[in-house]
Amino acid sequence: MNGHVQVEREGRMTIITLARHESLNAINAAIEGALAAAFDAFEADPDQWVAILTGAGDRAFSSGLDLKQQVSGETPAKLATGFGGLTRRFERLKPIIAAVNGLALGGGFEMALACDLIIASENATFALSEPRVGMVALAGGVQRLIGEIGPKRAMSMLLTGRHVSAAEGLALGFVNAVVPEGASLTAAKQWAAQILECSPMSVRAIKQIAGLVGHDLRVAMDVSRNLPAVKALMTSEDTTEGPRAFLERRKPVWKNC
Repeated sequence: MNGHVQVEREGRMTIITLARHESLNAINAAIEGALAAAFDAFEADPDQWVAILTGAGDRAFSSGLDLKQQVSGETPAKLATGFGGLTRRFERLKPIIAAVNGLALGGGFEMALACDLIIASENATFALSEPRVGMVALAGGVQRLIGEIGPKRAMSMLLTGRHVSAAEGLALGFVNAVVPEGASLTAAKQWAAQILECSPMSVRAIKQIAGLVGHDLRVAMDVSRNLPAVKALMTSEDTTEGPRAFLERRKPVWKNC
């Protein structure tokens, strides 16, 4: 594992930390490969149910693509899993939370948008700033931002590359919660703990159903019943353990099978 990508496990929670302070956690090819490996390991481990992605320090979550790499002509990773090993994981079923502290710019913001939740410190700043350096966000940022906050509000960011505060991000709708400076990781762990109280099979079924958003409602509802994660849930022990635990007034013990 690359030294600038740190992976910790706390119970069923995986915490992936970008730790490249000197470059505001910018992403180069080596770091991108290490991130991809970390996400691969998380997805493959049946004992890990939720992940948190964050940046070390209070200055940046990630400033995105390392522009020194761009200028030098160093070959980018061009991973099948997308920028940062994350933005093209369209089929993933385990939730990932972005704990954003400081700057989330360009590809860094695209990585945050690719997560299921964004928990931001008060000092967090977001921007798809690519047009200001003669580039364009090609890792799903344009599409995801428009999908989450609507075209007019998204274009006010996309066409200008302007920086948006955590408070404005919350008002626009792409940030889930704003917490005091330095508290984003702690808060993200609290959100993760709430997810871990739920059946992991239910969570995966919800993730797969959510992927149908944008389809005709009738079609989406009909298709949902036959999705692999939904069918797995409906034949699992979790569907009997949950109601039994509720009636017995105890916490459920999820079988995850």
